[in-house]
Amino acid sequence: MKQFQPINSKDLEDILGQLNSSSCCLDVLPTSFFKKVSKTLESDLLQIVNFSLLSGVFTAVFSDSGIKPILKKDNLDKTQMNNYRPISNLPFLSKIIEKAVSQQLNYFLKQNNCYDAFQSGFRQNHSTETALTKVFNDICLNTDSGKMSVLVLLDLSAAFDTVDHNILLKRLENWTGLSGTVLNWFKTYVENRKYFVSIGNFTSEQTSITCGVPQGSILGPLLFNIYMLPLAQIINNNKINYHSYADDTQIYITMSPGDRGPVQALGKCIEEINDWLCHNFLQLNKNKTEVIVFGAKEKRLQVTRELQSIHLKTTNQARNLGVVMDADLNLEKHIKTITKSAYYHLKNISRIKDLMSQQDLEKLVHAFIFSRLDYCNSIFTSLPKKSVRQLQLIQNSAARVLTKTKKVDHISPALRSLHWLPVRQRIDFKVLMLAYKALNGLGPKYINDLLTQYEPSRSLRSSGSGLLSVPRVRTRHGEAAFSFYAPYIWNKLPESLRSAETLSLFKSRLKTHLFSAAFE
Repeated sequence: MKQFQPINSKDLEDILGQLNSSSCCLDVLPTSFFKKVSKTLESDLLQIVNFSLLSGVFTAVFSDSGIKPILKKDNLDKTQMNNYRPISNLPFLSKIIEKAVSQQLNYFLKQNNCYDAFQSGFRQNHSTETALTKVFNDICLNTDSGKMSVLVLLDLSAAFDTVDHNILLKRLENWTGLSGTVLNWFKTYVENRKYFVSIGNFTSEQTSITCGVPQGSILGPLLFNIYMLPLAQIINNNKINYHSYADDTQIYITMSPGDRGPVQALGKCIEEINDWLCHNFLQLNKNKTEVIVFGAKEKRLQVTRELQSIHLKTTNQARNLGVVMDADLNLEKHIKTITKSAYYHLKNISRIKDLMSQQDLEKLVHAFIFSRLDYCNSIFTSLPKKSVRQLQLIQNSAARVLTKTKKVDHISPALRSLHWLPVRQRIDFKVLMLAYKALNGLGPKYINDLLTQYEPSRSLRSSGSGLLSVPRVRTRHGEAAFSFYAPYIWNKLPESLRSAETLSLFKSRLKTHLFSAAFE
């Protein structure tokens, strides 16, 4: 890729529609007002953006950024600088140019298959949920086959802030094939940056940035993914399974009881990863790196001892991309976390329900309650009724708050009036959505690889009907695997739903409760 293509009026309109309306202290006009008058400024905007693209220069005036320190978690010590995340607040014009570059670079990387197949961070049709579904599925199938699994959650310290610019430019040239004015554009983008810290009404002096990619920028995450490309090669050379989401990398092995080979390979892989990180100015935070062993309880102790021999300390549970995973795969701790958080927010919402309109109140419930109930619920596929019941009680309580239903009254009419599917059906719906998207090119390839089209050995009426093969499993952990559960409920759907060309049919069924009838 040697040259960017100039954008036209339609491209500019699409870019403005996709960008958030957040403003920066460096902006002359508020972003919301800027968007409203963008038609008047269209010709000037096109000239500025296209000049940058065609000349291969990112103007220095657009590279200044204000850093707003944001506390990583509310309960952390505010006096410790390490507890803050330095989010770059960039000028809106800078974001327009970055978005135009990002679209063309993403298209080039996708066409030339430059992406890491198991990197789900900041990629279209990829998410933390698809990443966790893949990892959870693999672990469940291993447990079902009587094998042990060891999951290592690697933690990097300030990964985005220590990216070396020279190494990054070499990655862009040698690993992705950028050259000419395109490579020069990225050189001016990363090397001419200045920043200042802004807290309240106070600002620091400007300082030049000598390393790192700006957090909060559009290109920052994409450039970091490119920077990390060689890491996948190291893990693959050691024949270790892995999955990454930006700087969160998880590696996992499968082993039979008494087999020390995979553990030794894991230790060797971690050493090579640590060496590579040191040579690339990144640091592995060993204190926050966590290890979990999955499998039969009586066999875990032996694996734990073997891991101690390579200086890996195990834990029974750990937070992985927002989900608390435990060694028993029952997600009890995660369910308790959801329950505690949901009831806390629901209590606060109930206090102000008389001060708000019904529409605004429902938005609050969806933002604070359903965002927790529905997050990564595809891995809840085979949870026991007791666990699902806890989640259902949260939904029932939310429905009572919205509809002002008394505790002594039945909740089913309230759920129907709100057009809410019960929790169990919401889980099934999520699995169906992931399966549908994967089968129609709207999901990651690693999810599509879990699904196999059913082809009978002889000519039957089911031939060509869109059915999926259901693998054999023995335990409830195997039944929790996506590759088992998705085909099972997919095959129960009418053929007209399986062969739908768009997702609108799915959404309409969700609103009219026909999905609930289909599952029954």
